[in-house]
Amino acid sequence: MQVVILAGGLATRLGNATKDIPKSMIDIDGYPFIFYQLGLLSIWFDEVVICIGHLGQQIKNYVGDGSTFGINIKYSDEGENLLGTGGAVKNALQLLRDNFCLTYGDSYLSLNYDDVQKSFIQRKKLGLITVYNNNSKLYQNNILGKNGYVINYNKQNPTYEMKYIDYGLSVLNKQSFNFMDNQYHDLSEVFINLIDKKELIYMEIENKFKEVGSELGIKEFKKSLGII
Repeated sequence: MQVVILAGGLATRLGNATKDIPKSMIDIDGYPFIFYQLGLLSIWFDEVVICIGHLGQQIKNYVGDGSTFGINIKYSDEGENLLGTGGAVKNALQLLRDNFCLTYGDSYLSLNYDDVQKSFIQRKKLGLITVYNNNSKLYQNNILGKNGYVINYNKQNPTYEMKYIDYGLSVLNKQSFNFMDNQYHDLSEVFINLIDKKELIYMEIENKFKEVGSELGIKEFKKSLGII
């Protein structure tokens, strides 16, 4: 499968650190974060589609066609007319295969991507989302699962029953976006639509995810690399 990276947002949580650069270009020991992310993904995938938007030309200039990483890279550019995480994927559908993996521009996920894709194929549903059992409550839980199915996904108003958090990787069929128009949409709309149809399953991942979407996340990622 391909993997799609959502890298077009404004990165407002990081304040001045991303005033003039996208999150993917945050400096980590002399290299932009996307250098590390693509290095990892190139182990598992031969093609990456990067959804860019705000300041996205910086990503395109650095990454190019992906030959430096040994992978083929395509771009879907929404410019400054940001479409949201769901709208960005809808905008890129012409570049996507029937089934594809989806991750975020600030996520570094050390897991077996083949196992995730196999689980998706074997269970024959339109969507699979990876989850992390967030016992530490370091992050806010947003997913309720039962018997392998996601039965609630809510970042704005989580319930006390939720014990999982979105790990940052999903596998989706293109049909999951059929209900959308070409306007602004959040990816949560896709997940909720699939939940209503009993088409969203989950897979629990034991390894803690790494991310650079927050100051704490950047610090922890640097620690994992032995930089600090």
